[in-house]
Amino acid sequence: MLNADAIREGNRGRVVGGSAAALAALLAVLLLVVTSCGGTGDSAASTQDGKDGKEQKKEVPKGPSEAIVKIAPKNGADDVATTGALKVTAAQGKLTKVTVKDDDGTRIPGKIVKKGAAWKPERHLMTKTEYSVHAVAEDAEGRTSAEHTSFTTIVPADTFIGYYTPDDGDKVGVGMPVSVRFNRPIADRESVEKALSVKADPGVKIEGHWFGNNRLDFRPEKYWKAGTKVTLNLHLDGVEGANGVYGTQHKTVKFTIGRAQVSVVDAKKKTMTVLRDGKKIKQVPISAGAPATSTYNGKMVISEKHEVTRMNGDTVGFGGEYDIEDVPHAMRLSTSGTFIHGNYWAGKATFGSANTSHGCIGLFDARGGGDKSTPAAWFYDNSLVGDIVEVKNSKDETIQPDNGFSGWNMDWEDWTAAP
Repeated sequence: MLNADAIREGNRGRVVGGSAAALAALLAVLLLVVTSCGGTGDSAASTQDGKDGKEQKKEVPKGPSEAIVKIAPKNGADDVATTGALKVTAAQGKLTKVTVKDDDGTRIPGKIVKKGAAWKPERHLMTKTEYSVHAVAEDAEGRTSAEHTSFTTIVPADTFIGYYTPDDGDKVGVGMPVSVRFNRPIADRESVEKALSVKADPGVKIEGHWFGNNRLDFRPEKYWKAGTKVTLNLHLDGVEGANGVYGTQHKTVKFTIGRAQVSVVDAKKKTMTVLRDGKKIKQVPISAGAPATSTYNGKMVISEKHEVTRMNGDTVGFGGEYDIEDVPHAMRLSTSGTFIHGNYWAGKATFGSANTSHGCIGLFDARGGGDKSTPAAWFYDNSLVGDIVEVKNSKDETIQPDNGFSGWNMDWEDWTAAP
């Protein structure tokens, strides 16, 4: 290090200005230069920056992690419940990674909660399935610990399934709900409903409504838009629908909404106006229910189509009043027996002038249904399961929402109300 004598000898042996104050100032500058150019000062840069000026990674202390990972159920357990039994927690640290897979290698979705203290699955597990769990936690010093277990879920003695409508790949009308009928009464309706999801593209809000303990229907507030693609996911496998009764289905169903067709029947005028995408495409004469056996009012959905079918009054409470073996172009509108169908046994003049049926809507037709020029044949060929047929001005009551797919007669508030 330079001293005062050396400084005095500088600049040809003279101190510029010669004053003590100038000498002190020059000494201070030289000290700063020496320190900043590799001296041993404890500046922030010398302790935090590496050779390239970037922050150095904190060194993790050696030794075992203090974090403790716990997984329930224990390794090798069987007959494990599908809900509530799987628990992953961390003490004296926090979880950083949890992976749960079934025996097919499919990951079970879940999330780390409680600031890393626990992991929660997003849905129930499936029955008769082996699961593996791998969990990693980190303590305050960054040291990690891990646990790995596997277990097998319960094999239920009693099961239930849901029969769904529409089928996979169907093209249906704008009034078609997603309907699931269960073969066993459902006690825990909330859990079962959570295990079913219905999504649409383009998106629209869809809500479910229970009709008793065996049927759950889904629909949007208004009719589906033409061209909508709908997906039903059934994650029922592992759901305890009733005490000791578990679902067994894990399935995806996709269907498409066709063009928008709504046919309006005026029972008083004895006509039906067919609207396609909001435009009138045809009006045909009809014969609705006779005064003593009038047709229901309200919005009904075509749920079945039969080119020819038998209609027997015994099956719907009319005794032996009729038994017609070859009713052509028949389309079901209600569970209780309301159809819109071809009629060859009444004279052509009946249609548009008299209501003569036992509650069905009749259109003029030829016996056997082979004449494609008749109103009944035309309507049959131009209808989809899921199309709406709305009856007005009948002297009967409005059809009940659970009679067929008649839920459109409920307003949205009632449809979405808690059961």
